[in-house]
Amino acid sequence: MNRIERSFAFGQEAKIRYMDGEFQVLRNGSFVRCSVTGEPIRVEELRYWSVAHQEPYLNAAASLRRHLERTSKAGR
Repeated sequence: MNRIERSFAFGQEAKIRYMDGEFQVLRNGSFVRCSVTGEPIRVEELRYWSVAHQEPYLNAAASLRRHLERTSKAGR
């Protein structure tokens, strides 16, 4: 199954407001898309996000990758 087929299998994409330790669903849906990998993440499996940048992440590795990208750009 490719990325497009998987997103259809998940249903509609949700819109979420990310807060400290929780999130608020602004538009119902079954998934959000990782800001780093583009992979769909089921809302009930969402564990990693950035409050400051309002971005969801697939896992801790994706979160770290984004953090390192941002800190390397800030150091230039």
